[in-house]
Amino acid sequence: MKLPRVQRRTLALIAVIAPLLVLFVYVALRSGPLAPVAVTVATAQPRAMAPALFGIGTVQARYTYKIGPTYAGRVSRLDVHAGDAVQADQVLGEMDPVDLDDRISAQQAAIRSADAALRQAEARQAFAHAQAKRYDQLLAVRSTTEENAASKRQELAVADAALGAAREDARGLRAGLDALRAQRGNLRLVAPVAGLVTARNADPGTTVVAGQAVVEIIDPASLWVDARFDQISAEGLAAGLPASIVLRSRQGQSLPGRVLRVEPQADAITEETLAKIVADTLLVPLPPVGELAEVTVQLPELPAAPMIPNAAIRTVGGQRGVWILDEGNLAFAPVSLGRSDLDGNVQVHKGLASGDRLVVYSEKALTARSRIRVVERLPGVSP
Repeated sequence: MKLPRVQRRTLALIAVIAPLLVLFVYVALRSGPLAPVAVTVATAQPRAMAPALFGIGTVQARYTYKIGPTYAGRVSRLDVHAGDAVQADQVLGEMDPVDLDDRISAQQAAIRSADAALRQAEARQAFAHAQAKRYDQLLAVRSTTEENAASKRQELAVADAALGAAREDARGLRAGLDALRAQRGNLRLVAPVAGLVTARNADPGTTVVAGQAVVEIIDPASLWVDARFDQISAEGLAAGLPASIVLRSRQGQSLPGRVLRVEPQADAITEETLAKIVADTLLVPLPPVGELAEVTVQLPELPAAPMIPNAAIRTVGGQRGVWILDEGNLAFAPVSLGRSDLDGNVQVHKGLASGDRLVVYSEKALTARSRIRVVERLPGVSP
């Protein structure tokens, strides 16, 4: 039986279109928008956690000594440079005394003159005392008048007053000389402690004002790391906890240390907690002040609790939780989270039981109706 030409053409089209339609449906269900979402899963396991804090800090000196003159002047000489090691009481340089030596010489001459005046006053006082005593004896035997005896006593009082004034003048001049000598001594820039010169802020011939630092010295044994930690994860940070320090210039070399103290005042702008970290041994060679350092502080170990990867946490409807896989079906479970470690794990206090399987990574956002396909890993995602 021969089919009409139109029917043969229709059958041929159906024979071509049907496989294409089947292929399209297959592709749509396997790799198209209707395809199951590829996910990786993990199992919540109870484990003890040793949380740690990671922060960034800078190397700073606990004690910095800024050495300069006590009054304005010109730098005469400076014997040290930045990077030089100095000893305690070592002379680092000197200020130009200008007319200070002349003033000391003039003060010494004034003291010699005052000493001569003092000796004269002492002689007058001794003579007046002898005269007054003699006239008192004459008055007792009625060999002189009361007026003469009173006159001699008055001369003694004047001599006593003159002697006292001469002594005060000499004392004042000597105090002035001591002040000038102290001022002269302050012109010598002396290291108060053994340390390292970190800055030389002036050169010979430079005029500096009172209190301006000419040389800065630090104590190498007082170096610490001024570290900053995110306040969200800083719970448990306390003095005495062990820490490791990695200097930016010594990558791969971890230096043991400890938390010396936690600052009572945090940074309200960056929302960070500040702490001082010290190394257990003296850093050799000495790192430059201001160098960046990475600090890891080990917190006390926490008791066992269900632990999951931090990447599994999702926010759905304003709630934080995880997608639980139960016999191939998805269910969102809100959870109460605890502490996390630096390996990307977080403890769960509520909402999850030991042994629950949950989604860690997914190709796209999930819903309760999403079809999923469990794979070992997703392309482009680290295991």
